[in-house]
Amino acid sequence: MVWQPEIEELNRRKEMAEKMGGQTGIDVQHGRGKLTVRERIDLLADPGSFQEIGQLAGTATYDGDRLVDVRPSNMVIGLCKLDGRKVVLNGGDFTVRGGASDASVGNKGGKAQNMALDWRLPYVRLLDSTGGSVKTFEQIGRTYIPTNPVTPGIEKLLNTVPVVSAALGSVAGLPAVDACLSHFSLMVKGISQVFPGGPPVVKAALGIDISKEDLGDERTQVFGSGAIDNLADSEVQAFEMIKRFLSYLPNNVWQMPPRVDTGDDPQRCEEALLSMIPRNKRNIYDPYAILEAVLDKNSLFEITPHYGRSRIVGLARVNGYPVGAMINNPKHLGGSMDVASGTKVIRFLQLCDTFHLPMVYFADEPGFMVGPQQQKLGIVRAGAKMLCATLRTRMPWVSIIIRQLYGVAGQCHDRPSGMFKRVAWPSGHWGSMHIAGGVSAAYRRVIAESDDPQAKQAEIEAKLDALSSPFRTAEAFNIEEIIDPRETRPMVCEFVELAQGILETQLGPGPTPYMP
Repeated sequence: MVWQPEIEELNRRKEMAEKMGGQTGIDVQHGRGKLTVRERIDLLADPGSFQEIGQLAGTATYDGDRLVDVRPSNMVIGLCKLDGRKVVLNGGDFTVRGGASDASVGNKGGKAQNMALDWRLPYVRLLDSTGGSVKTFEQIGRTYIPTNPVTPGIEKLLNTVPVVSAALGSVAGLPAVDACLSHFSLMVKGISQVFPGGPPVVKAALGIDISKEDLGDERTQVFGSGAIDNLADSEVQAFEMIKRFLSYLPNNVWQMPPRVDTGDDPQRCEEALLSMIPRNKRNIYDPYAILEAVLDKNSLFEITPHYGRSRIVGLARVNGYPVGAMINNPKHLGGSMDVASGTKVIRFLQLCDTFHLPMVYFADEPGFMVGPQQQKLGIVRAGAKMLCATLRTRMPWVSIIIRQLYGVAGQCHDRPSGMFKRVAWPSGHWGSMHIAGGVSAAYRRVIAESDDPQAKQAEIEAKLDALSSPFRTAEAFNIEEIIDPRETRPMVCEFVELAQGILETQLGPGPTPYMP
């Protein structure tokens, strides 16, 4: 028992760390409807799997040589398992100085980030912290140039391992940016806000009085700006989202995405697919029903569902293999691509290409959204970015044209090289522009000079509509195949199976850096 006194001291210090910021701070945390960082880890991690790193780090108070107390670091880091898979975890402790990033002890955040990079493990941040604090100036006796030891290296991390950020409280400054420096971000309804500077900073800078909720809750960040991807109703649901998102991805870019047995027959043919697209082009349909009929049952995990709603994107499975899935949503802007949906799709393409997921796209693209509002938002430049992002991808890609493809936006469904397959349903139609608008432009003089302009326009449109049959396009081999919609799932399953061999040759970092 030579070292028993030191072991007792070790256990005493661990007990101090477990107390976090003290009972008063814990009560305030609970009073705001939030869990403490250690309660969060207990709920998220597999039971007994958390291995803390740097638990003894903190600010000690001594009476002579006798230790009186240790205020622990406001960041808890370590390794744990999520559904049996190792991840690196970083949790902010708001009970200690509001989790201020410049009040941490040592570079614990940098340590966690470097471990994820060097050990090639997914990185999960539980954010409940502010950025810099002016109290730090008083404590260190000076100001400092704004640099952070965590920031360098994040660009490498995003191209190496999956990174998830959960905003679980008022997240400001550097942690707010960390929320976006990820492949998937989420916040919790009623307790989360995200902003670069909180209400006092806004008041000082702009003279505006605003609550933290009006400034940065889900209304702004999830539904408005799309800066945060998903919204959870509770912290428990947030943790389930984190685990589900990671379940589709490999630990790192040198590994293949994990396949699971979903029990769904790859030869399943849904009779309902034959009638899902209405013959009347003005009638809409349920895009989720199409996804459910073709993808593995209940496998879709939608990402950024409340922003850019004219395009639905998400991770899913096809015969057990993880895939990226996209479909235009005719219930919003007719499915046309606006600046918001284009921004969302670009990030999604990067995610799938980085982690070697084949793309399954159900295309019904009427074109880029027109009008003065989108013009002011820069739809032309956004469209150019979308086109380039599509062309840069290298993952195997299958497009099923279920209804329409028009204009430059319609080109964002394929690539000139790589493993690519394109088929169409009999409901498909396409062109450089829609016939109705195109006739008004191309035949303006003919229509204006006719005795009955309305009848003349209808006559020209009817003649051109007769030429829009997808079978005429197939005759020219401008579409590879027209298939029975009921045969879509078996075709997609075969494609995704074949894609695995191509994906294995692409393991490692991609040629195009991931940009959040």
